Formats: sequence, structure tokens, C-alpha cells
Amino acid sequence: MSDISSRKDDHIQLALQPRHQASSGSGFDRLEFEHNALPELALAEIDCSSKFLDRTIAAPFMIGAMTGGCDNGELINQHLAEAAEATQIPMALGSQRAALDQNLVQNVRRWAPNTMLIGNLGATQLQHHGLDLAKRAVESVSANALIIHLNPLQELVQPNGDRDWNQVLEAIQNCASDLPVPVIVKEVGSGIGPRTAQRLSGAGVQWIEIAGRGGTSWPSIELARNGSEREKAIAAPFINWGMDTAVLITHVLHACPAINLIASGGVRDGLDIAKCIRLGAQMTALAQPFLAPALESSQAVIGRVQILQEQLRWAMFLTGSQNINALQTAPLFPPLDQ
Repeated sequence: MSDISSRKDDHIQLALQPRHQASSGSGFDRLEFEHNALPELALAEIDCSSKFLDRTIAAPFMIGAMTGGCDNGELINQHLAEAAEATQIPMALGSQRAALDQNLVQNVRRWAPNTMLIGNLGATQLQHHGLDLAKRAVESVSANALIIHLNPLQELVQPNGDRDWNQVLEAIQNCASDLPVPVIVKEVGSGIGPRTAQRLSGAGVQWIEIAGRGGTSWPSIELARNGSEREKAIAAPFINWGMDTAVLITHVLHACPAINLIASGGVRDGLDIAKCIRLGAQMTALAQPFLAPALESSQAVIGRVQILQEQLRWAMFLTGSQNINALQTAPLFPPLDQ
């Protein structure tokens, strides 16, 4: 087993443990809808379909980036891809670095021929290997878009992580201008703040996944893998570093009104999804809630998707929102400006 494969296997096992979920919330618990006691519609009339990258999808959420390059990776991706195909929601792949490094065939399309698939590479990998690597990542899975993930804190805590982040923005800009598919830039749990969003927007990035604090804590996971007591002592104050997802959405959109925003980071149920859409996100992403079902079966993942959809429909019903456009203006209590 390669070092990367071993690390990815560790990531899966640790991500399933509650102690590696953020101890502070993502901010959704501080946000409430005004209850509509007279919804004046039937639950069956509610339409939670949405648009994402110019395609109609069943609901405004996707299976978020999870894993790649480990022993269970192919089975997990098969279950996720088959479920995404069956439920008509997009799927983001985990990092493709290991597969590309080892020239492994990434045949996710055999399980999801019609699904919107999104490739994934780390920003520092592009810094070192350039646009050619990004093109290989897209072509290897016939991706509809490419995620470039930013994870400077995780790399600091990770043994032998990337510590040189010079010229990363330039590498992202090259991809945004020259790749034949849209580029989505995401964090992995500390959040993309307003100033970073402005810099990304200036580099031509049109989609940002903020991935704020509140979900899986990658610093906590990497700290559990790090055998150096010195590095553990250095990292200890940074376990809860970052910005809450719910707070970030409004601040990023205020700084970059034209940016297309995917909300993630502690999104755990359909009510959280509804709150993200109300705050201004066009799309949401969930990863950890799908991990245990993905280890079980495609049907288990489908079941989780259906629960999220029904929770979203309940939130829409209880706010009198017949469709996603109506949900975007559903009253909050108290209003945000109070």
C-alpha cells in the first residue's frame, strides 16, 4: 500500500468517528425560519428541483468530495455514483492525485453515465504540475467541472504536508481561463472568507464552495495521525480554526455579489440545506453524512438522499415555499437585519 493510499484509508476510518466532527457548530442552529402556519399548498405540489451548471438536478445539493486513492475508494465511489445516477444529483469525486500518480483507470462513468461528475485536485498539486494535470483529471473521468481544493491548515498538521503555497492563485487562474469545464474552488473545513473570495473572483473563478467550520475537522483527523508530540503541541490551538458556514455565506456574497456559491461545512440535513439556499447559496454539498451509507451499499446512499430531499420538502412546506425560488425569499425570524 502506498503512503497516499494508507493515509486515505486512515481518513475514512477517522472521519466516521464523532470526535473528529467540529466541536463548534456551523451556525445553522442560530438561524430560524418564520413558521408559516398557513402554507396554502400541498406537500405534493412542492418542487425542489434546481439548476446547477446549466443542468436541471433533482434538488440543490450534491454528494461532496469524499475520498480517493484508497483500498475502499473504488467501492465507495461505485455506491456513490450509482446513487447519484439513480437520484439525479451531482457527485464530486475525492482527490484524484493518487490515481493520476499511479496511472490508474478512473472509470466512474460506468456507474454514472448521465450524472454530473466533478473532478478534484489539490491546489498545491496544480502549483507543481500545472494545467496538464488538471486536464488529465477532467479527461480521466469525463468530468463536467473540476474542484480545486484549498487546505493550508490540513497541510500544516499533516505529516510531510505541503508548506509552500507560493503561486497557487496563478495556477488556479490558469485553470479557470484554459480548462474546457468550469472550475470550482473549495476549502475543506476552515472556510473561504470574503477577501479570498474576491481574489478568486479576480482570477476568473465563478464558483466557490466555502466549506466552512462545523463539519468534519481535518486538523483533528491529521493530528490523530501525527506521531510527533512537538507538532501536536504546535497544532493544538488550531483545531477549531476557521469561520462558521452560515456566517460566511452572507459575508462572501456581500463582498462578491456575482459569485456562484456552494455552501458546505457542517451541512447535515435538509433543513440546513434550506437555510443555505435562503442565505443566498445556489447549491449545497454534503460528504460525511454519505460516508457510512457508501460503505454499505448504493441503496443505503439512495435512502440517505431521499431523506435529505424529504427534509428539504418539509422545510419548504413549513415556510410556504412551493419551489426553490420561493425558498430564497422565505421569511427568517428574526429577520437578518435585526
